[in-house]
Amino acid sequence: MIAKVEKHRLPGVFTIKTGDRSSLATRSLVPGASVYGEKLIETEDGEYRLWMPRRSKLAASILKGLKEMPIQPGSRVLYLGAASGTTVSHVSDVVGLHGIIYAVEFSPRVARKLLQLSETRTNVFPIVSDARHPTRYSPLVAGSIDVVYQDVAQMDQARILFDNLSAFCSDRAWGMIAIKARSIDSTADVKVVYKKEISALENYGLEIVEMVDLEPLEKDHMMVVIRVKG
Repeated sequence: MIAKVEKHRLPGVFTIKTGDRSSLATRSLVPGASVYGEKLIETEDGEYRLWMPRRSKLAASILKGLKEMPIQPGSRVLYLGAASGTTVSHVSDVVGLHGIIYAVEFSPRVARKLLQLSETRTNVFPIVSDARHPTRYSPLVAGSIDVVYQDVAQMDQARILFDNLSAFCSDRAWGMIAIKARSIDSTADVKVVYKKEISALENYGLEIVEMVDLEPLEKDHMMVVIRVKG
């Protein structure tokens, strides 16, 4: 069956339609390479990688109607909590060769796949370090960052985002944070945890642009888009 490719309303994102099925996708920066077992779709104008929303909180956010996508072609991204590089690989497709992703992962074991990913994707720079301490890796990050994307399972998620925004970004830079309610408080009502974390972000002087609940694709998760006030 022939796949039909359509541009998504968000830059760098595509929709692949096959029959009555529709899937998110990114145009592959490295044709022929599947990163985490995702399906590759070959078309006349290039190869596309299906972007699985249950494997990526960013994809889940887009599928749930995310309106503001700071990560765009050419963006300079600091990615906190990069893990093995599943979402990083799609962000790599989106930002393209004119963009850069500094991908921070704490676990050396998990970061091995991230290092392998960087061997074929020249816009990915892996950093094995602790996102709670941006001064430890600041010498490795060249120039100002446009977007800090955070997917870190820690209690002090708001502070981690703020500290990294302060260290690497200028006024009007963007942030995206996947709030993991159960990593912050395993017993409190999820809505209470979200409200508390949003208040913490606002207390740091950050502007809340958009909030997207990721249920049922990601249990007890919310994606929040913020902007540094000028």
